[in-house]
Amino acid sequence: MALYDSPGGNGPWTGLGGEGPAMPDLEGLLRRFGGNARRTALRIAVGVAAVALFFMSVYQVQPDEAGVVTRFGRYSRVTDPGLHFIVPFLETVTKVPVERQLKEEFGFRTVEAGVRTMYDERQFLEESLMLTGDLNVAVVEWIVQYKVQDPRAYLFNVRDIRSTFRDMSEAAMRDVVGDHSVDEVLTVGREQIAARAKDLLQEMNDRYETGISVQQLVLQDVNPPDSVKPSFNEVNEAIQEKERLTNEALAEYNQAIPRARGDAERLIQESEGYAAERVNRARGEAARFEAVYAEYRNAPRVTRARMYLETLSEVMPKLGQKVILDESGANILPLLNLNGERRQPPNPGEPGSGQQPERPESEEEKSK
Repeated sequence: MALYDSPGGNGPWTGLGGEGPAMPDLEGLLRRFGGNARRTALRIAVGVAAVALFFMSVYQVQPDEAGVVTRFGRYSRVTDPGLHFIVPFLETVTKVPVERQLKEEFGFRTVEAGVRTMYDERQFLEESLMLTGDLNVAVVEWIVQYKVQDPRAYLFNVRDIRSTFRDMSEAAMRDVVGDHSVDEVLTVGREQIAARAKDLLQEMNDRYETGISVQQLVLQDVNPPDSVKPSFNEVNEAIQEKERLTNEALAEYNQAIPRARGDAERLIQESEGYAAERVNRARGEAARFEAVYAEYRNAPRVTRARMYLETLSEVMPKLGQKVILDESGANILPLLNLNGERRQPPNPGEPGSGQQPERPESEEEKSK
């Protein structure tokens, strides 16, 4: 059969007298082209499927991750960082950040971290408002930083691990805050509260086998509620004033008490020295008296005379001017200065003599 003729040579395109150019057989062309297109499309589909299966079976685990492979939803294995293969449609992989430090925020939310960190303006009082041990209320904000230690336990032991971990963190913090007063929560007990809450949270994670290792728990802002802030500030000012006065009193105490103790010690030492001096002097006088008494018993008259003379030798120099009178004499004897100086009678006219100075005689008195 010719390409351009229909069977029998009587096609619609046959020229007059059976001569002329013949037209192509469109039906045959379509049959041939359809077969080739089906084969080509099949090849393309098979190639695309092979490439898709290849990419579906290959996965890469980053250096800070671990790949958890499950087969039909059941745990199969954990893969290390690198390039790995799985069976498509039968196995799936979940990547868990095991070397990255994760963070959960309580009482606030960070919108954008940077040089000027932006925070959510909403207040999360349902998780930050807590009751203290002395029945006061405080708004506690904190951060928990943790790592995934066991990826298998992290994925399979607890349902909704993130929500469960947040609930455990909140329960631990409320438990610890409830054991402390509001002053300890706001001021001096912050570090102790954070450390105790961290230990308690780790114990809860170990009990539930969550595969989480708590790295750090840090208290952020701890404030009283806005409705009682003015009263609380007044109380703080009163406490600070009390502490200031107490410190001033202690400073004065530390100055006055050592000074008083030093004065007391000095007086005690002076008294002890005076007592020792008086005792020694008394003992010496007693020994001297005993020695004199022994001599007196041996020679009473001589000893009595010697004692009389010694006493006079000690007493007489202290008397100053002395006048000696003879009891048997009728007139006053010339004065004898026993101090070693002989007093001369004052000249008439001198102050204290009691006499007028003599007036010189005139010529008429001399002639008479």
